Amino acid sequence: QVQLVESGGGLVQAGGSLKLSCVASGGTFGTYALAWFRQAPGKEREFVAFSNWSGRATYYADSVKGRFTISRDSAKNTVYLSMSSLKPEDTAVYYCAANIDYGLATTEQNYAYWGQGTQVTVSS
Repeated sequence: QVQLVESGGGLVQAGGSLKLSCVASGGTFGTYALAWFRQAPGKEREFVAFSNWSGRATYYADSVKGRFTISRDSAKNTVYLSMSSLKPEDTAVYYCAANIDYGLATTEQNYAYWGQGTQVTVSS
């Protein structure tokens, strides 16, 4: 059973930066695809970023492309989401997700394991 724990959320002004972390335990980190999703109040959870098992293949939602970067550190069993040029519309609870790597996956149904989420609030 894989367990995921996110951290790093908080309150930031528009234009600022934050770096989220997600530590994985209970599985073989190097075999998992990892992703970040987010859910804003009153909205459905949406895909943000994807990393394949090696970290060499990444993919982003158009809304965050060029501003967010997903990366992973296998030695620490951790995946990161570096966010810059933050906008008020980035305000959401951010979740990391994991699953065996079968290729690019951008929908919730592709992920078996989820963290509890971390709140990111961007003020205008």
